[in-house]
Amino acid sequence: MLFRRRIEINAVSQDEIRATLEDDFHHFRVAIRYANGKVTDVHGYADRYPYSACPSAADPLKSLIGMELSEIAHSVTRYTDARHQCTHMLDLAGLVIATANRQSDKLVYDIAVPMRVNDKTTAELRRNGKPYLTWNVEKTLITSPPPYDGVDLNHGMARWAIDHLSPEESEAALVLRRSVIISRGRERNLDLQEHARPLGVCFSQQPVRAEQAIRVKGSTLDFTNAPGLLCAEDETWLHGNTHS
Repeated sequence: MLFRRRIEINAVSQDEIRATLEDDFHHFRVAIRYANGKVTDVHGYADRYPYSACPSAADPLKSLIGMELSEIAHSVTRYTDARHQCTHMLDLAGLVIATANRQSDKLVYDIAVPMRVNDKTTAELRRNGKPYLTWNVEKTLITSPPPYDGVDLNHGMARWAIDHLSPEESEAALVLRRSVIISRGRERNLDLQEHARPLGVCFSQQPVRAEQAIRVKGSTLDFTNAPGLLCAEDETWLHGNTHS
């Protein structure tokens, strides 16, 4: 069994970029407009999500309005408090902002993370259809190849990647990092949860709403043998033919 994630980013016009993200647990979309080097409007859409509160996270995403475009996708976490955002919509917004900054028209990430054996796995990321990153991982540690060997996924990796890698590679590395971390959700039956846990790390898991963020049972899908289905429903929207 594989955990799969696909991210597609497409420039609809000179001032709007749309992006979609789909994996075993999530399906989100983000559209951002920009002018004069700044974000002017943001829309988030939740199509498939683990908790009933997740769609409401589209509202705090609008706190990115006014942010200057940046070559570093992770910069969104310095502009707004990630703990009060949907992790995945915020990640997607950061990727859109970085894409707008480098004036790219299209970007696609495909990630595959096999289920672990003896707490080990080999995670792969393809960028625009071509192999780009492959990591051997044990527990939370990347064991190879250099320069990633010895980097802990859970402790300081974002700062390390931004300081030591090119903007393009650090972006891809953090996309792969997120996927490796959340792939572990395949190791348990998430539908046994009644509601989100009050961990305070994202919008739905804030203690003030966690008990009301009811688990959406049956929302986990398996794309092991069907990678072509990821984001397949978004093609019309991605090219600007509809507004929602």
